Amino acid sequence: MELATTLKSQKVQNRIREVGINPNYWYAVGWASQLKVGEIMPVTIWLRAIAVYRDVNGQLHALEDVCPHKGVALHKGKVHGCNLACAYHGWEFNDEGNCVSIPYLPKEQKLPRAQARSYAIQEKYNLIWIFPGDRKEAATGELPDIREFDDPDWFLVPVPARIKAHFTICNENSMDVFHGFLHQKLQGWFDPVLINLRETEASVRTEYMVSYKGRMAKFLGLSERADQVTTLPVATEYRYPNFYSSLQGISTLYLMRLPIGFTETRSIAFFFFKIRLPKWLLVLIAPILRTLLQRFILLRFLAQDIEMMESEQQTYLANPQQCYVEINPAIIAVQRLVIRQYEQFTQKSSHQNPMGSGTR
Repeated sequence: MELATTLKSQKVQNRIREVGINPNYWYAVGWASQLKVGEIMPVTIWLRAIAVYRDVNGQLHALEDVCPHKGVALHKGKVHGCNLACAYHGWEFNDEGNCVSIPYLPKEQKLPRAQARSYAIQEKYNLIWIFPGDRKEAATGELPDIREFDDPDWFLVPVPARIKAHFTICNENSMDVFHGFLHQKLQGWFDPVLINLRETEASVRTEYMVSYKGRMAKFLGLSERADQVTTLPVATEYRYPNFYSSLQGISTLYLMRLPIGFTETRSIAFFFFKIRLPKWLLVLIAPILRTLLQRFILLRFLAQDIEMMESEQQTYLANPQQCYVEINPAIIAVQRLVIRQYEQFTQKSSHQNPMGSGTR
């Protein structure tokens, strides 16, 4: 559905800062390469603690991070072959969460019907993905299509982030191209114009015309000279629950959002660039260039964004009834989408909600 691109005042719905997630999507929770055989990693997806472990065969498994015996966190335990053993009494659970061994019981004695909830899990793009909702829907759920990941013509710079703010605040920051003013000292963009806005059941898509100038614009190939102003189209899309943007074949961004709780969000960003250097040279200097781009450009931009998002969260917590005004219709569309996704999940799950309470 095409939406008007006119910038006009609209009230922000305060309840947007209280909604939960739709868990029937795949969420990226960490780096696959960092979880070795026999290791366990605790993660949280919207108030739900999950223990992720890699078994002796290198396969990933995800169980609720609560032992059904005494409630001890399972991530404190050990990997025994393909099973996860609780640190307290050594009860072992298989990849389906069934108790398969208790070390102090005779072998002939029947085991208690103790089960930890298991979650669908997979790894792709060097990321661990978990489907925290209905396992029957996991097979039809799709991961982001990151075509640039294995393309040698694109240079990847990964950037993780932790933000002390509700995930909707983070979503709006990503979709808000009008905040280039914040980054002006870092040679950010300016004079954005929203020219297209489209909303579907699970996405909000925008197109802006944005101007660039400066040394960084020249480095990225946006202009031939640092003092030259170049205006280009920028496409952004919030594909629930993740974010994507593209700058005319020059750079792309995939932002995998991980809602932790009401005041904490984590994310993993994949920045792809077209670097105007010979491929042999780019391969040679790749580790150094990746570190320089991450540390001296991307993290500096991100730090400014995080400061604003956390300030917005703290102000909301201090006065949840305060009304605010938004003029960007893309932000209002994203808010509608998040509320719609959450309401669809709660209505569908009726009285049985596998993620627990979604609002406070």
